Amino acid sequence: MTQSTDPIDLATRLIAAKSVTPATGAVFDAITPMLEAAGFAVTRFIDGSDDPDPENGGPVENLLATRGSGGRHFAFAGHLDVVPPGEGWESDAFAPEIRGGLLYGRGAVDMKGAIACFIAAAMRVPADAGTISLIITGDEEGAAIHGTRALMRHMADASCTPEMILVGEPTSVNRLGDTMKIGRRGSVNMWIRVDGTQGHVAYPHLADNPIAKLVTILNEIAAIELDQGTDWFQPSNIETTDIAVGNPAHNVIPKSASARLSCRFNDLHTGTEIADRLRAIAEKHGGTLKGVVSGEAFLTPPGELSNLVQDAVESVTGVRPEASTSGGTSDARFLSALCPVVEFGLINATMHKLDEAVAVADLENLTDIYEAMLNRAFA
Repeated sequence: MTQSTDPIDLATRLIAAKSVTPATGAVFDAITPMLEAAGFAVTRFIDGSDDPDPENGGPVENLLATRGSGGRHFAFAGHLDVVPPGEGWESDAFAPEIRGGLLYGRGAVDMKGAIACFIAAAMRVPADAGTISLIITGDEEGAAIHGTRALMRHMADASCTPEMILVGEPTSVNRLGDTMKIGRRGSVNMWIRVDGTQGHVAYPHLADNPIAKLVTILNEIAAIELDQGTDWFQPSNIETTDIAVGNPAHNVIPKSASARLSCRFNDLHTGTEIADRLRAIAEKHGGTLKGVVSGEAFLTPPGELSNLVQDAVESVTGVRPEASTSGGTSDARFLSALCPVVEFGLINATMHKLDEAVAVADLENLTDIYEAMLNRAFA
């Protein structure tokens, strides 16, 4: 096996390129020459350099690599940025090591390992078999403002529209191949603020306590049942994640109170619709609400792509993956606007944890699975 088709070697090199979100530079340098040598047209660009808001996570590097001009157009998508490693690793998080059949390092599972596998798989497929695109961002773990969405704008300008996309997120639970994602719930974060009038607790008639109003708002929101779930999604839920007053004194009525809420919702709703509904409740009781939709719900109904994925996985592992919509968000929430999207990848048990690790055998098998997907797509 040559280096260019060896997922272990490539995963090791990617892990060694430190790329805490947002990622730029060296981690993209690790794959660009080999892709170009294999006939891929590679475009790299930075987005967000001129964004004045640091909360938006710029600048971010993105890469689009495409090979072929005929046949079906199959794309793999993923991210090279990783979360910070944290303290307490047995070895350096960015000095990958193989111990006991496991490759250790930040990003081994989420998701440099899968990117190594789908690059290796693409190298094994003849260049004239069909069109392959690799959609790789440096901003999935962060704000996701200047990452995949910027790539999609670039793809539209380049008239690069895949017919199906496989996102290599770690979806497997107990063994490689047991679970794939055909959808994800949407996410909207909301901030409620209620202003009052500060005063002495002994003279409440001279003050206006915002806490009581905030409690009323939160109680009314807590009573909402958005839905009872669908055939593919669990019920939508709204959770209060923070309440803040910032009042250090026991004898002072504060001038303001605030709360933060997060809602994960299924495809019966949109994020804007939910934020508008809760804003009306907040305003009715004298508050304000700001809502930020980080992603809408999406569903790729069972069909050609999910069957293709299941058949490829079963051909390699003997396991037919269960279709699921559980878990958090991923960049599939954006890519689903282009074409059918399914997520399938490594076992997710150690992602974001100390001593993140992937079985070497799983990297080899995942590469075989991705190669089988391409062969089936181009058959």
